[in-house]
Amino acid sequence: MEELKKAIDIISNLAILLRTSQVHDINNVAVTNLIDKVTGLINDFLKEEKVLQIDLVGEFFYANDTRLKYSIEHLLNFDFLSRELKKRNTGTIVFKERIETQEIKTFVKAFITAGFSKDPFNTMQNSLKGLKTITVDRLKRVKEDEALDMRKVVKKTYFNAVSFTKGIMNKIKAKEAVNIKKAKRIVESMVDLILEEEQLFLGMTAIKDYDEYTYHHSVNVSVLSIALGQRLGLSKKALNELGLAALFHDMGKVEVPLEILNKPTAFTENEWLIMKKHPQWGVKALLMLKNPDPVLIRSAIVAFEHHLHYNYTGYPAVRNKREQDLYSRIVTIADQYDAMTSSRVYSRVPLPPDKALSILIDRSGTQVDPLILKFFINMVGVYPIGSLVLLNTNDLGIVYQSNPVFPDRPKVRIIMDSTGKRTDQTVDLSEKDEQGRFLRSIIKTLDYTKYKINLAEYLM
Repeated sequence: MEELKKAIDIISNLAILLRTSQVHDINNVAVTNLIDKVTGLINDFLKEEKVLQIDLVGEFFYANDTRLKYSIEHLLNFDFLSRELKKRNTGTIVFKERIETQEIKTFVKAFITAGFSKDPFNTMQNSLKGLKTITVDRLKRVKEDEALDMRKVVKKTYFNAVSFTKGIMNKIKAKEAVNIKKAKRIVESMVDLILEEEQLFLGMTAIKDYDEYTYHHSVNVSVLSIALGQRLGLSKKALNELGLAALFHDMGKVEVPLEILNKPTAFTENEWLIMKKHPQWGVKALLMLKNPDPVLIRSAIVAFEHHLHYNYTGYPAVRNKREQDLYSRIVTIADQYDAMTSSRVYSRVPLPPDKALSILIDRSGTQVDPLILKFFINMVGVYPIGSLVLLNTNDLGIVYQSNPVFPDRPKVRIIMDSTGKRTDQTVDLSEKDEQGRFLRSIIKTLDYTKYKINLAEYLM
């Protein structure tokens, strides 16, 4: 674990060095100081490991074949290095034996020079031929069948969670025994996959199912909460607890009569009073389970607090306005976002994701925690996955992957070109031309329900 932290520190500082070298001369004091720092960090790592191999595969970095999971403070540096390596068609950097500062200096010069070459990888490799301690290799392409296989795993895990949630709510309603261990295993499998394939899992939450809203909503809130918790730096153990609490946040709705829960028109005053009791009923349902442990007790707290609102203007009414649980504040945002972007019995037309974000921003500091909301917006992007967008090239596309560094420049799957012809290609809106101008930009978002577009066809 300590070696992985060192590897993250090395990559982050290497990125800072290379970025600084693009604007300052190689002999500038800021550059030479960074060269000394990076040299020291690498040599410290090599004392124990002998070799440090950094690989970029797809969107992820690996150190000696172990996937690196880094916090948000390293995000900009990792993203910069990822983009620069891809420009040079370079996917592997190997450091071995003891590194001298002059060798790092040679590497930096080779890296910068390669950026102006028509054949960047060979230019860099040729510049490093005289070094025995630093070598590079070409970028490895992620195979299409591997990507499809992972998408199948994510899809299976997601729908297993939906099926389990439906079963557990029916059992609680029927006063039958519930397998909490199985619930924890399902959440743990979601956490593992979200840590590896966050964007794929977030894509699943964009696919809404009106008929099974209650169960999909519970799983979506769990997925969004886990992903948000990861951005906040929570440990894996905490993410497992948060995911379970989020999955169970609406458990009290099992006590709401179906004629109210499924009512297609607005609630009467009396029906609304009944609906507003589901947080207390959720506490009761969770604490009535056999042998409630600390995780279930915390889940009960979340079930009680998720409609309180950040400023306590929600429900149920409470006398002691102490600080709400962190998990509750996370789940509140995930719950509101998914509810607004879903088609429900009394709201057949969902809001476009960007409109839901605008409403959440308006609620910042009143209904939702303003700081956690900032992390949420950074996670889903200005144009969240599933947004239908029109580009300045008159192409129509669906956002399928967010960009944490440029939140307004996600990756888009083009589904119709400027001539109105159906197509299927992916573009990165952060790509620039030789003059540094963005190749494509979003002009506006559109309502995909009006265009009768099946998001599942493109995101699954």
